[in-house]
Amino acid sequence: MKSIFRNVVFYSVSLFLTSQLITGLKISGDLTTYVIGGAVLSVLFFIVKPILSIVTLPLNIITLGFFSFIINAIILYLLTIFVSNITIAEFTYPGFAFAGFVIPSFYVNNFFAFIVVSFVLSFIITFLKWLTQK
Repeated sequence: MKSIFRNVVFYSVSLFLTSQLITGLKISGDLTTYVIGGAVLSVLFFIVKPILSIVTLPLNIITLGFFSFIINAIILYLLTIFVSNITIAEFTYPGFAFAGFVIPSFYVNNFFAFIVVSFVLSFIITFLKWLTQK
């Protein structure tokens, strides 16, 4: 029971942080939308991700694990279908410059928006789980 609650909290917090970092992820609503989104996301990761991982195992082996981001993007697409207050749309990255290191601004279409959001979401979830290890 504690692990289910912890997963819902992790996914809710990661949805919030990802929506703050990426302008393409829009969550309209209040705290209940984040909690419902986190609960649906934890159920999707618990049920759908193992099935998709087994079905796409050869592709995942060939791409050395990078196909898992496509699986996460599919799960995020299912999340936007089940929770109507969560949308992922195309966006323009404004760019970044620091100490001579420059990332120019670029446009991210709808497909790659799901990939970018899945990458950032996976990174935040992994970081949160790493923080709470015993």
